[in-house]
Amino acid sequence: MKNYFSRLYILTIFLIISFTSQAQEKYSLQPDGVFDGEQLHTGWVVIVEDDKITAIGPAPQVPVPTGATTLKFPGCTLIPGMIEGHAHLLLHPYNEADWNDQVLKESDAIRVARATIHARNTLRAGFTTVRDLGTEGAGYADVGLKQAIEQGIIPGPRMLVAGRAIVATGSYGPTGFDTDFNVMLGAEPADGNDLVRVVRDQIGKGADVIKVYADYRWGPAGDAQPTFSLDELKLVVETARSSGRAVVAHATTAEGMRRAILAGVETIEHGDDGTTEIFRLMKDKDVAFCATLSAGEAVSHYRGWRKGIDPIPEQIKRKRASFAEALKSGVTICAGGDVGVFAHGDNARELEMMVEYGMRATDVLRSVTSINARVFHLESKVGRIVPGLIADLVVVRGNPTKDISDLRKVEWVMKNGVVITTE
Repeated sequence: MKNYFSRLYILTIFLIISFTSQAQEKYSLQPDGVFDGEQLHTGWVVIVEDDKITAIGPAPQVPVPTGATTLKFPGCTLIPGMIEGHAHLLLHPYNEADWNDQVLKESDAIRVARATIHARNTLRAGFTTVRDLGTEGAGYADVGLKQAIEQGIIPGPRMLVAGRAIVATGSYGPTGFDTDFNVMLGAEPADGNDLVRVVRDQIGKGADVIKVYADYRWGPAGDAQPTFSLDELKLVVETARSSGRAVVAHATTAEGMRRAILAGVETIEHGDDGTTEIFRLMKDKDVAFCATLSAGEAVSHYRGWRKGIDPIPEQIKRKRASFAEALKSGVTICAGGDVGVFAHGDNARELEMMVEYGMRATDVLRSVTSINARVFHLESKVGRIVPGLIADLVVVRGNPTKDISDLRKVEWVMKNGVVITTE
C-alpha cells in the first residue's frame, strides 16, 4: 500500500509538471491597426507565446498556433507598451502637497504606500516601463519598489531607477531653515573627488542610472545657475560609464546644458532655456532631450494660471520656444513628463502636449516606444512589436497616429505576456 501511494504521488507530480509546461498562454491578437514602434499597419496579426512576441504580419500570412486564444479588437490600435521617460513614483501632485512638505513631513512608509498605487495606475494607463529619476528624499525606496514589482508582490511597470540623485553641496532643497539645523535634502550632495565615491555608492545600492543636477535655482535671486564644473561632471560620467551605466542631467540653463553635454551625459532633462547652438551641440554629441512639458504647465495651473484665458506665463513661453528649437535641430526627443508633479496614470498628458507644441503624432508615438527604448538601452527587450521582444503590448480605441489623445482610451494591457486588468 505504501509503494502504491508513493507511485501515485510521483505520477501526480509528473502530471502537474507536464500540465504546467504545456499550459503556457498563446494569443493571436487581431486589432484594426498595429503600430510596431515605427509605422502603422492595417490588417496585421500579432502572435504572443509565453512572454514573447513570436510573429507579426498580414493576417493571411501568419498562422495561428494551436491552442492560441484569439482576441479581436475592432476599431482599435495595438501599440508597444509605452515607456515613461521621466517619472517620480515617490511624489504626488504638488496641488495635494507641495514638494517641501512631501520631503520633510511625509514618512517613507506613507510615500511607498502611495507609490504602489502610482505604479498600478501607470501600468493600467499603458506605460509598461518607467525611468524613475529620483526619490526626492525617500532614499532608495525606488529600488525596493522595483524589486516588489519584479517579484510580483505589487503590479507596476518595469523600472529603471536613479535612487537619491546627486546635487552640488548647498544647491538643493528644502531650504530656508536656520543654518544651525541640518535639513534632510531631496538628493545626495557631493563635490569634487567625493563624486566618485557617491556615484559608486549609489550604484552599489541599486541605481540603474545616475542622475545629476547640472544646474539649479541657487543664483543670487533664486534663479537657475550651473552647479558642477565641467570637470566634476566628467568625473561623474566616467565613473558611471565604467559600470555600464548612463548619466542623465537635470539642466534648465544653456550653460548647465552645455557642461552636461560636453561631459558625456546621455539625456538632458527639462532644457527650458535651450538655444539653437545648444541643441545643435546635443545633436552632434548624440544627446537626447526629455523636455518634460507637462510639469511646467501643471505648476502654472497650481499657481492659478487658466490656460486659454490668462496670458501665457513667461516660463511657458520659454518652454515652447526651446521645444521648437529642439524640433528644428533634429535632436532625439524622448517622451517624459516629470510625472509626480501631476498625477500618475495621466502620463498621456505629456504626449498630448508634445503634439500641441509642434510634434507630429506619429513621431510622438515613436518617442514613447522605440526611441525611448533605444535611448534607455532597452531596445533588445521592449519598445517595438517584432518577433523575439518581450510581449509588452497595449490596445487603445481609435488611431493615435491621427489623434494622440486616443492613447487615453486604453482597452487592454499586456506586460511580459501577462494580461493586466485595467479596471
